[in-house]
Amino acid sequence: MALPAQSIDPHCTDPAIVGPLHAGGDACQKVADLFNYMNMQLGTWVAGGNPTMGQGGTLGGLGHISVGLRANVMRATIPSVDQIQVQSGPPVSTRIPSDDKWVGLPVVDVAIGLFNGFPVGITRVGGVDALVNVSYLPSYTQHSLHVGASDNRWKLGFGGRLGIIQESLLLPGIGVSYMVRDLPTAELSGEDNSGNSVSIGDYRIRTKQWRLTASKNVLFLGLAAGIGQDKYDTRASLTYDVNGSTPNAPISLHISPTRTNVFGDVSFNFLLAHFVAEIGRVSGGDIGTFNTFSTNASAARTYGSLGIRIGL
Repeated sequence: MALPAQSIDPHCTDPAIVGPLHAGGDACQKVADLFNYMNMQLGTWVAGGNPTMGQGGTLGGLGHISVGLRANVMRATIPSVDQIQVQSGPPVSTRIPSDDKWVGLPVVDVAIGLFNGFPVGITRVGGVDALVNVSYLPSYTQHSLHVGASDNRWKLGFGGRLGIIQESLLLPGIGVSYMVRDLPTAELSGEDNSGNSVSIGDYRIRTKQWRLTASKNVLFLGLAAGIGQDKYDTRASLTYDVNGSTPNAPISLHISPTRTNVFGDVSFNFLLAHFVAEIGRVSGGDIGTFNTFSTNASAARTYGSLGIRIGL
């Protein structure tokens, strides 16, 4: 069901940007809404859940390392850009059609033990791990919509984890982490059936996230859970060509919503290899659109991850 429209982006009613009589206002608003709508989904793919799948506390100090390969997957709502009706003139609210598709983002996670912490009874506290991740952005094309990296398809992220309790025979591992994950600089473009084109270039999304995680391993089975918060800081440049009308200059877009993230992991442990499945859900972030979609831009979304981790 379509949801009520929100306010118009001020860029799209400024004659200095969209031209006299707001000739490009409707194209401007529709691209701005696509930017807001897709940002909330791309941010979820990039952020994921547990920074080290199946792991709650720290690794145990120097000499310990974990390397994991995962795919963050989500049933995404992809706008059908070729079916969008763009008009010449000021913004007009319409319903933008879309398709639901399963989309995945491959990620490599590395955790390196730096400090084992201080002994307290049967456990240790204050351990420290360094966290590194590498994201890869594949190209995606559906009808006239194209999403892909504008240059390098790989991006490096970084962070750290502080151990609250080190896992032992009787106690779970508990830790708190902070991570910065980036998506490679991307571009989105599309064209409707009338030949009008819209594009979002220099698309940069940086997720900043904190997590509180806990885990416990019993023989071959491991369980982990966590809660945290994600901030999607996103910037891009908007352009369009509607019946020959183009903006006087690329329009700068920027949003920075914050969402709550909860997740749970199940791992099957075989010597050094851990096969992990994760399910999580994000919610919150007050982002509205003037045009309507099949779901709200800020709608809660469920995601999953499948991966393998090698720990030493």
